[in-house]
Amino acid sequence: MSVPVLTNRAARAIFLDRHGLAKRPVGPGKGADLADVLDHLGFVQLDSVNTFARAHDLILHARRPRYRPQALELALSRDRAVFEHWTHDAAAIPMAAYPHWKLRFARDRALLQRQWSAWRRGDFASQIEQVHRHIADHGASGSRDVGRDEAKGSGGWWDWHSSKTALEFLWRSGELAVSRREGFRKVYDLTERVIPDAVRLPTPDPEETLDWLCAGALDRLGFATSGEIAAFWATATPAEAKAWCSRAASHGAIVEVDVQGVDGKRRRSFARPDLLDAAPPPVYGGLRILSPFDPALRDRARAERLFGFTYRIEIFVPAPRRRYGYYVFPVLEGDRLIGRIDMKRDGAVLAVRAFWPDSRVRMGKSRKAALLACLERAATFGGCTSLSFENGWLRPASSSE
Repeated sequence: MSVPVLTNRAARAIFLDRHGLAKRPVGPGKGADLADVLDHLGFVQLDSVNTFARAHDLILHARRPRYRPQALELALSRDRAVFEHWTHDAAAIPMAAYPHWKLRFARDRALLQRQWSAWRRGDFASQIEQVHRHIADHGASGSRDVGRDEAKGSGGWWDWHSSKTALEFLWRSGELAVSRREGFRKVYDLTERVIPDAVRLPTPDPEETLDWLCAGALDRLGFATSGEIAAFWATATPAEAKAWCSRAASHGAIVEVDVQGVDGKRRRSFARPDLLDAAPPPVYGGLRILSPFDPALRDRARAERLFGFTYRIEIFVPAPRRRYGYYVFPVLEGDRLIGRIDMKRDGAVLAVRAFWPDSRVRMGKSRKAALLACLERAATFGGCTSLSFENGWLRPASSSE
């Protein structure tokens, strides 16, 4: 039997729809509506960089313009609608997923015991019991509240003091949970004081969890290879995802499809059988400024195949070698990524340093007006009262793009 082909245009529409970027962005962006967005996405990556807005806030704002950061804070600290843990990075995850994170807790516990003992500063294992007892006796605590007599390093990722490492280990292994954030600092408490019993007590069988993870990843991606399914939550191994795809295909739960890239090349993937039965969803044509960590862009290679858009974050690239800038935001228009913009909050001003349109995009009067309106909305969201444009606010794309 021939493998059905998903055209590039249809693939982009499906992919954007599954990532909450196909429909017109409306809704209150809080409470039950925010919970629906998070469930649809599966998780939202948390990141500390704040040149304009933090990654998780901009991800949610792109889908709900009325969203404000306090809504996610309340979902974590008051409503317990989400919990914080790890996927491919730190993330806010719907609380209903918590039982299936017990597999992740066990795997992280074994992995980090090996890794961190080898390259973390000090003997964190000797501090685990003391840190746990401190929180049990004194309540929710942050890294500043433990190990007060220990020598403090720079505080960077590679230089935690031993008690801070123990605190993170207890969180990653599930014995502690993030109770709230103060600024962007995590405050931890005993898991039983944070996570509701309804999701804390059940312990699914590992096979049940692996099925939940793989099926949930495919449903949120629309189509995927087994490797992309494994990478979505970054808990199932590539071998486990491959085995799941084989089993699911054998009883017809998924089928093979060839997904066409923007260059016409096809990539063998898996999808639900009904994916090709319906017409591709319509895609709203407005502009949105995306976070560099947006779920639709997390897999840079996939974004390049589907959209022909090459994006690399340049935070760790020395300034003279940067092609664009320290923290540059992709711009989405309908089902096309049309360029990237360098902007930064400077007090009450949103300073737009440069905009690079894609070489295939003509920046006519209406598109410029739409981008300016988008920037005005972004300024309001970022707490800015005005915009400034440095070096001219449009630059032609380079000939190599």
